Amino acid sequence: MTLPADLLVSERQSEIRRRLEISERVIAGDLAQEFCVSEDTIRRDLREMAAAGECIRVYGGAISIKAKFAPLRDRFDVQSEQKRQLAQKSVEVLERGMFVFLDVGTTNLAMCPYIPANLDLTAATNSPHIAAALMANTGVKLITIGGKIDPNTGAAISAGAVQEAGRLHPDLFIMGACGLDKNSGITAFDQDDAFFKQALCANSAKILVPLLNDKIGTVAPFSVIPIQQCDYLVIEHSLDEAIAASLTSSKTTILRASKGSS
Repeated sequence: MTLPADLLVSERQSEIRRRLEISERVIAGDLAQEFCVSEDTIRRDLREMAAAGECIRVYGGAISIKAKFAPLRDRFDVQSEQKRQLAQKSVEVLERGMFVFLDVGTTNLAMCPYIPANLDLTAATNSPHIAAALMANTGVKLITIGGKIDPNTGAAISAGAVQEAGRLHPDLFIMGACGLDKNSGITAFDQDDAFFKQALCANSAKILVPLLNDKIGTVAPFSVIPIQQCDYLVIEHSLDEAIAASLTSSKTTILRASKGSS
C-alpha cells in the first residue's frame, strides 16, 4: 500500500506508531517508499519519536518499546535464522579445554546445540534455559550461577549472582548485548544486568559479543563496556560494510556470519 506524499508529519508519525503497535518493528526504507518521501525524512521522524520515548531506533529502522522489554520467553522465535547463523560463527572461536561463560540471551541459547562435545569445555551460565540446553552436551562440564531469576532477562542477576560471577575467571565471556553504538559501546536495559556483565568483563581473558543488526545503533540506558574492550564482535552477513568498519578497533576482531549456513 502506497500512502499519499502530502501527509502531515503528525499524520505520518501517527501511522508509524500504529504499525509499531501491530508489528513492533518498522523498516525506514519500506516506510520511505510507502509514504513517497526520502529515507532522511523517515529517519528524522524516527529520531523525533525516539526522543519522545515512543520507539527505539535501531539499524535500518525502529522497534517498539514493548518489543525491547519483552520477557525472554517472548523472544525465543524472533529472528531465529539470524540467531542461528550468529551462533554457528561464534562457536568457531571456542578452543579445547576453555572455560567459557555464556551470558543470558536467545542468540547465546542458540549456540548450545553447535558446541562440539569433543572440546572438553567448562561452561558457566546465569541462565536456566542455557544451563538446561548445555546439560544435553556430555562434553561440557557445567557450572550455574544461582539466585532469584529475573522474569524479564530470564537470568540470575542479583547482587548475590554478581558476587558469584566475580569469583570466576573465564577464558571467554560470551556476552548478550541489548545495544551497541560506536560512541556509547555495549549497553543494557536493566541496571542489575549491566552490573552482572561488568563483573564478568572485568575477570574474563577475552570477550565475544554476537549482534543482530537491530542491536547496532541502539543505545540502552546502562553502560557496560566500550567497544574497544571487546575482543570479538560477531555480526550478521547482511550488515553494511561501512557500519561494520566503523566498529573495528586495534583490539576488536569482526567476525561475519555466513548466509544460509547449516
